[in-house]
Amino acid sequence: MTRNAHVALVTCFHEDETVNYAATRAQVRRQLAAGNDLMVCGTNGDFSALTHDEKIRLVGEVMEEVAGRAKVIANVGCPATFETLQLARAVDGMGLHGIAVIAPYFISCTQDGLIRHFSTVADAVTTPVYLYDIPARTQNHIEPATVGTLARHGNIAGIKDSGGATETVRAYLDVARDVDGFEVYCAPDHLVLWGLEEGCAGVVSGLGNVAPGLLAQIIAGFNAGDMEAARAAQENFAGLRKDLYALGFPPALVKRALYLNDPSVGLSRQPALLPDAAQDAQILAILTARGLKE
Repeated sequence: MTRNAHVALVTCFHEDETVNYAATRAQVRRQLAAGNDLMVCGTNGDFSALTHDEKIRLVGEVMEEVAGRAKVIANVGCPATFETLQLARAVDGMGLHGIAVIAPYFISCTQDGLIRHFSTVADAVTTPVYLYDIPARTQNHIEPATVGTLARHGNIAGIKDSGGATETVRAYLDVARDVDGFEVYCAPDHLVLWGLEEGCAGVVSGLGNVAPGLLAQIIAGFNAGDMEAARAAQENFAGLRKDLYALGFPPALVKRALYLNDPSVGLSRQPALLPDAAQDAQILAILTARGLKE
């Protein structure tokens, strides 16, 4: 099975914090040139800061720009099932490879509640649904047993793990071995190659916004059986992650690093990271040391 990488695409903003759709399309073209697939409205796409209508338009703009040249997954998860359903129905039929549904945030859920939530969404759309587990941000963890139940729903195709616990990924992979066609996508950037070697269908990467070519090298090396090349690329990628993420909140650092190479992406909506000269100097040093300063 050929493995693939989805980059959790940043959302670009103008100085007045309105969405810059043209600049976002440029980032789509950049990722396509590297050979990467896409995830839109994810954590690195500032989805929690976007309005309902902006999310729908953003998915449409990305799909129009991609024009069938890559697989696109769109996250529609909201705190309540009601709004999640509205958003899922709005993007269903746009030609997406999948609809990702992040676990509800702010609202504390039982595992039975999560089963009802995800099943209700999957029942309402024809596009395959992917569960999205990121407990550090949502405070709701989709337990492996729950995934085992949901994997047997006819329209739930897989799960994106952003928790970073290898034992959880392995438990999800056990589900995938039991349920034909169910896919596991590994998200933490230091685990890209590890996830592929363990049997993940692919990865979803935020850091790929900064280094799309490096991410693509890991995937290409693995798919070609050139593990030496894959490991070398992974070592560089993981080193970039370690250096950059040591400076603060990862999505904000990804956006800032990208901005220092291409100011057209704009800043994130407030109250996100504001420019800081000392931190910018550190980021530039990291990019330069790894040959990523454009």
